[in-house]
Amino acid sequence: MSERDLDVDALKMYSFLVFSKLEGAVTSGMIHLGDRLGLYGALASSTVALSCEQLAGKTSLHQRWVQEWLHNQAAARLIEVSVGENGNELYSLTPEAVVVLADENHPAFGMGMFHRLPQTMESLKVLPESFTTGLGHDYDSYGPEGAAGIERSFEPWSRSYLLPVVLPALDGVVERLTAGAQVADIGCGAGGAAVRMATAFPRSVVTGYDISKFALDRAIAKKSEQQLSNVSFVDPRFTPLPEDGSLDLITAFDCIHDMTHPQDVMGAIRRSLKPSGIWLLVDIKALDTFAENMAKNPMASLMYGISVMSCMSSAMSVAGGAGLGTLGLPESKARAMAHDAGFSRFRKLDIEHSLNAFYEVRP
Repeated sequence: MSERDLDVDALKMYSFLVFSKLEGAVTSGMIHLGDRLGLYGALASSTVALSCEQLAGKTSLHQRWVQEWLHNQAAARLIEVSVGENGNELYSLTPEAVVVLADENHPAFGMGMFHRLPQTMESLKVLPESFTTGLGHDYDSYGPEGAAGIERSFEPWSRSYLLPVVLPALDGVVERLTAGAQVADIGCGAGGAAVRMATAFPRSVVTGYDISKFALDRAIAKKSEQQLSNVSFVDPRFTPLPEDGSLDLITAFDCIHDMTHPQDVMGAIRRSLKPSGIWLLVDIKALDTFAENMAKNPMASLMYGISVMSCMSSAMSVAGGAGLGTLGLPESKARAMAHDAGFSRFRKLDIEHSLNAFYEVRP
């Protein structure tokens, strides 16, 4: 190719496209710092816009470093900047920015993924080997902060929707839990959903299953803090699901696509449920083909990239892993896999969510 073959304008636009991705990555690092250093929290708690000097004082941070961070955030349109009467730049968060960046109780809170950003990006050092060998890395390879980040990602949603919206959408489940049911939460992570169900339904017994040591440590600590006797947390490699059809309800939140052998897990779920039991399957909303995902999901590139660094990597962390990946479990595949596991009824619940699809699966 000669220089004459290049479209100069197209080259400029393509270079801009490439470096806009780098801008996003760098600004993501700044978001991580803003969360970790309490900068967003300080801005959110202030009733007035703050100068750099005031923000540095509230957070006990060095003013020059805070200033450069503020300029990144304002240039990225993540925080508001105005000019005060004395000519000083003043910084603030819109109400929408507050809930995404600083309100851990709001379902739109988004700092979980940024919490574990350093650990996620650290995987770039070992991923070349994965591309050669085919073997990925499980979630514990991200260390304790990986588990903490996942917990921060899921807790706001679980706190706002699990009890008031999702469980009531399942036929007869709330009544059964109130009377006393045997419940399993597959891929329970740090235990938020299991603890929430055990607290709300004291007559029920809930067991959380996860293979992550770091997540189980957080779950067991949460149980101890809440002083609950009707919830426990175990590693299914040592304490597997019961095979006697004794469970009333099983939940699985955003974890089946991460599993090395999801079909085997579905079979174990089927064997553990009573004939009248229910499996609540929640997983990433996906379409059947790459073309559909690319055309209709504005976050498709992010999800495929996260899959390489996290979801698919986990799903291929042992030889022969299924490797479904982040967008690897659309409704059609979930339905077919459930049928192959012995389930006869599969219903998509009428719950609107930007990220997840919800299914009621019955024997």
